[in-house]
Amino acid sequence: MAAVATCGTGAGSTGSIAAAASKNNVTSFQRKGPRASGTDSGCSRLVSIAGTRPSVRNGQLLVSTGLPALDQLLGGGLAVGTVLLIEEDKYNIYSSLVFKYFLAEGIINGHTLLVASVKEDPADILQELPAPLLDDNCKKDFDEDVCNDKTPDSNIKMKIAWRYQLLPKMESGPVSSSRFGHYYDASKRMPQELIEASKWHGFFFPEKLSSTNIESCSLTHGYRKLLQFIQNVIYEEGFDGSSPQKKQKNILRIGIQSLGSPLWGDDICCTENCDNSHSLTKFLYVLRGLLRTSLSACIITMPTHLIQNKAVIARVTNLSDTVVGLESFIGSERETNPLYKDYHGLIHIRQIPRLNNLIYDVSDVKDLAFKLKRKLFTIERLHLPPDLSDTVSRSSKQDLAESSKLLGPGCGMMAGGKKHLDF
Repeated sequence: MAAVATCGTGAGSTGSIAAAASKNNVTSFQRKGPRASGTDSGCSRLVSIAGTRPSVRNGQLLVSTGLPALDQLLGGGLAVGTVLLIEEDKYNIYSSLVFKYFLAEGIINGHTLLVASVKEDPADILQELPAPLLDDNCKKDFDEDVCNDKTPDSNIKMKIAWRYQLLPKMESGPVSSSRFGHYYDASKRMPQELIEASKWHGFFFPEKLSSTNIESCSLTHGYRKLLQFIQNVIYEEGFDGSSPQKKQKNILRIGIQSLGSPLWGDDICCTENCDNSHSLTKFLYVLRGLLRTSLSACIITMPTHLIQNKAVIARVTNLSDTVVGLESFIGSERETNPLYKDYHGLIHIRQIPRLNNLIYDVSDVKDLAFKLKRKLFTIERLHLPPDLSDTVSRSSKQDLAESSKLLGPGCGMMAGGKKHLDF
C-alpha cells in the first residue's frame, strides 16, 4: 500500500488526486505538513544549517567528520545526535589528528565547538588544527602529494590485481562536484583569524574544581563535571530547541579527548577488576541522552588498547553509535612487512548506527588502510603488492602470502603462496 504525499493548492486538486488514487487502487492518504501563512502550501522543509545535509538513506541530518573518505564509509557523514568513538592507536598520533580534523571542519562551517581534554588545554588544541585547502589550490596540492608518493611501477596497470578493478571506488581525493566536507593541509596550521572568529567552549579538567549539580552514583568526579558542563552549554545556548526566538540554528560539535584514561580519575585501564567499571558506561548513557535531544554531534577518542576487561569494551561499543578503530604500524612487526610498506596503519569500521531503520548499509570496502602524506591524511583501499612480477622472488611471495592471511576474508584469501597460480 503506497502513500501519496502531495503539495496541493486547492480543494479541486485534492479531489482529483483522490479520484486518481481510487482509480489506481491506492490510498488517498496525504501527509499533513505545516502550512505557510497566507498560502495553501503543505510542503514541509528540513532544517537548513550550514555544513549539514540530509541523508539520502534515512533522512537523518548529517555533518562531515572532516575526512570526506570517512564520511563515505559512514554512509555520508556523522549523524547529528550521535556519538562517534575513535579507538586510539597505540601512541595516539593518528587518532589525535582525526580528532583535530573534526574540530577544524566545525570552525570552517561556523559551528560551535566544545573541546574537553584532561591532558591538553583546549586553547592549545585549537592552535594545532590543520589549515583548510582552498578550492583553487585543493586539487593542485592533492596531485602534488600523489606525484611525490608514486613509485616507479605504480603507473603500470598490470601491477594491480585484476579482482581489485571490479570493486567500488573510494573517494580519496578532492571532487569538485562535492561541497560537503573539506580537505586540510596537515603541514600548516589554521589561520589565527579563523580561530578567533569562531565560538568555542573549553573544558580542561585540572582547572575545573568547583562542585557540580549532576548527582549520579558511581560516576567519577571528572565525568560528573564534564556532564554538567555539556548540559549547561546545550541548555543555555538553545541547542535543545528551548529557545524558539533563536531563528539562526547551529550545530554543537563536542570533542572529548582520551576518555577513560587514568587522568580522568577512572581505573578501567589500570586493572581488570576495577571499582569504577560502570562509571564510564553510565557517563556514555547520560551523554547519549543529551545528544539525542539536541542539535549536537560528538567525537570521543578512547585508549581501548589499555582496557584489560573486554566486557567493558563491549558495553562501551554498545553505548556508542559509530565505532572506528585505528591500528598504527609504529612499533609493530607490520612496520617492516613489505605488504604494508605503502601505508601507516589500518582503519577498522567496527560499528555503523541503525538510524530510522532496522538494518544499516554495510560498506563494500572491507580492507582499509590510511597514510599520512606530506599534506593530506588519506584513507584508501588496502591493495596487495603485485605477485605476478618477475622481480618478486619465490621466498618473498611466500612471505607476502603468509602476511596476507592476517587481513581476514577481504584480501589475500586466494593467495596461498604454495600454488602455481596465486590469483
